[in-house]
Amino acid sequence: MDLETLRSRQEPLKQKYREEPETGVYTMTVTGSVDQANLAINVPTHTGIAQAGLHAAAGGDGTMACSGDMLLEALVGCAGVTLGAVSLSMGIQVHQGTITAEGDLDFKGTLGVDREAPVGFKQIRLLFNLDTDADEETEAKLVSLTERYCVIYQTLANANEIQTTRS
Repeated sequence: MDLETLRSRQEPLKQKYREEPETGVYTMTVTGSVDQANLAINVPTHTGIAQAGLHAAAGGDGTMACSGDMLLEALVGCAGVTLGAVSLSMGIQVHQGTITAEGDLDFKGTLGVDREAPVGFKQIRLLFNLDTDADEETEAKLVSLTERYCVIYQTLANANEIQTTRS
């Protein structure tokens, strides 16, 4: 995609959201189907059903997607798309690059072995390895703006309210 196409697609949306702020709020929904027999959940994705199950470190056999991996995959995907849009807007050519997400998870907490061990990632690292035509300062600004506008990054970095209900 070129800058003109990106701007022509985004500008009408930006204008609409400025004029009618309530139209900029979307409720995104994913509903998974529980598969008790396999200790799994079938999660619909844009490419088909992903079956998520236990990580090998929690007793899984490694044949199903792990939700922790899926979270890191979402972070990498969002950061990559955001980096692409920001670099295009900044006029930076990214010749090649990788984005890696690493997360430290203490399975003693998840498995109830140690009540003091946290459940969830203790730390997540996002690593950018980029070959661009930008100088070091401009590339640092590119990464900073990617962090700023990446939905998944901001969701993980900032406390969010989660409500649980039963129906």
